[in-house]
Amino acid sequence: MSESKRKTFTDEFKAKVALEAIRGVKTVSQIAQEFGVHPTQVGAWKKLLQEEASSLFDAKRGPKPADPSASPERLYSEIGRLKMELDWLKKKSGISQ
Repeated sequence: MSESKRKTFTDEFKAKVALEAIRGVKTVSQIAQEFGVHPTQVGAWKKLLQEEASSLFDAKRGPKPADPSASPERLYSEIGRLKMELDWLKKKSGISQ
C-alpha cells in the first residue's frame, strides 16, 4: 500500500484557477481537467474569490498606522531623555537625593 501525498497549491495558482472559473468561458469540469484539480475544488476557490473580492478595495488612503514593533523603542528613548532632563534639573537647582 503506497501513501500518496496531498497536493498543495500556491495562492497564485488558486487565484488563476478561480479567475478562469469566474470568466465563464470554460465549464468547471474543463477548467479542473486543464489544471489538474477536482471540480469541487475549482468551485470552492471561485466562491472564496467572490466572497473576498470586496475586501481588496477596503483599504483607505491616508497615513499608514504606526508600526507597533517600533513603539517600545520610541518609549524607551523618551524615558531616557526625560530621565536625563530630570537629572540635569536636579543638578542645576541644587536638589540632592
